[in-house]
Amino acid sequence: MKLPNGDRADLGTKIEDYVLNPRHWEGRHKARVFESVLGITLANREVLRHAILSAAENSDEAEPLGNNGHGEVYVLRFPLETQRGRATVLTVWIIRDSEDFPRLITCYIL
Repeated sequence: MKLPNGDRADLGTKIEDYVLNPRHWEGRHKARVFESVLGITLANREVLRHAILSAAENSDEAEPLGNNGHGEVYVLRFPLETQRGRATVLTVWIIRDSEDFPRLITCYIL
């Protein structure tokens, strides 16, 4: 299925503050993997941002996980290829009960 209102997906600062942040106590592990597998760092974060937003808008592979008490949760996996390598990226989204657009919760390389 398509991610509901994926064309309005909100990444917030999740990429910069968490996923690619080598200083974040939990995100640093994700950052290390993104750099080693795909060559993506904070310096070229737009590559990841663009890929995630494109997948959110265009992919029909979103899997609904149900309501977690705060909103509907979805998982969306998509392939990403850079000059460094190729990987499958898993993204997790929530559409809060009071909202109608998806917000990125997390993402990482499978």
